[in-house]
Amino acid sequence: AKEDAKRGQMFTKIARQIMVAAKEGGSDPETNFRLRLAMDNAKSVNMPNDNIERAVSRGAGDLGGENYEEIVYEGYGPNGVAILMDALTDNRNRTASELRHCFSKLGGNLGESGCVAWMFDKKGLLVLEREDIDEDELMLAALEAGAADVESEGDVMKVITEPTDFSDVRSKLEKEGFSFLASEITMLPKNTVAVDDDDLAVIERLIESLEDLDDVQQVYANYI
Repeated sequence: AKEDAKRGQMFTKIARQIMVAAKEGGSDPETNFRLRLAMDNAKSVNMPNDNIERAVSRGAGDLGGENYEEIVYEGYGPNGVAILMDALTDNRNRTASELRHCFSKLGGNLGESGCVAWMFDKKGLLVLEREDIDEDELMLAALEAGAADVESEGDVMKVITEPTDFSDVRSKLEKEGFSFLASEITMLPKNTVAVDDDDLAVIERLIESLEDLDDVQQVYANYI
């Protein structure tokens, strides 16, 4: 039952992503890259096609539904860790209240707009399984495709792009035969904060509780 609830919540969040993408850029994923990413995300977690098509139709205005708006919330966790949250909500007051409760319960503070956003850069991110690729080949292909950087981290390789170049870089690398564990527009911290084990445990609980909120789509933080 717990797993079913988690899956249902995940489907709800992705449906909102699809609806907003279709509303802003139209219902054709071939011409609406944001919609294509949201639909790819849905398929990666085995979201039923009926759910996907219904969300597209609602976003495009063919079916009735809630009107969601995108809001970025900001705050601080223990040890001054910066936390940035992307939300899709139909009720700003409810969302702010739920976020404030999570922060206060776990030693953080919901901040004002702009308090931590300057600590992050918006980037495109493509993640690949390291053992399946030739690193030199990937780096050459990525840079030729217009990527800003390629990084090695543990078992994965990360291709970083400017948001405006993300679609082209991903398409070109796909044509070269590369496949991705993840591909998204994300927020990368400019600098990171080291935390001890006690603070780490609290911060992870805080982030988990924020991610559990239906209105919250993504949570970004600058701790290591």
